[in-house]
Amino acid sequence: MFISDDLQQRWWNLEAKLVERFGKKPDLEAVLFLIGMQETGFMNEKISKEQKQDLMHVAVCKALSQSGYYILEGNDADGWPHYRQVKELPTMMLMEQENFIKDHVLLYMENEGF
Repeated sequence: MFISDDLQQRWWNLEAKLVERFGKKPDLEAVLFLIGMQETGFMNEKISKEQKQDLMHVAVCKALSQSGYYILEGNDADGWPHYRQVKELPTMMLMEQENFIKDHVLLYMENEGF
C-alpha cells in the first residue's frame, strides 16, 4: 500500500511546522518522542534509551486511543500514563503500519491544535 497523496501532504505540512519550530526535520520516531514528552510532561535533561522508548510507546498508545485501540487506565506514582489495549490492531505490512501511525499522529496534532 502506498501512502495516499493526502496523507503525504499532511505529513509534509507537519514536518514543515516542526522544522520551523525546532530547526530540523523530524522522522516519525522523533515526532512520537515529542508526543510522549507532551503527554508525560517529562522534561529530563538526560533521557535514557529505555525512557525514550517508553515515551514513544506512550505516544503510540495515545495516538491510537483516538480510534479506540487503547484506553488510558491511569498514571503511576511517577506520572507515567498506562494504557490497556482494548481492540485488536489490524494486520498490516510495515509500510501500512507506518502510514496508520502517521495518520493517527496527524489526528493527535490536529486535536492538540498544532
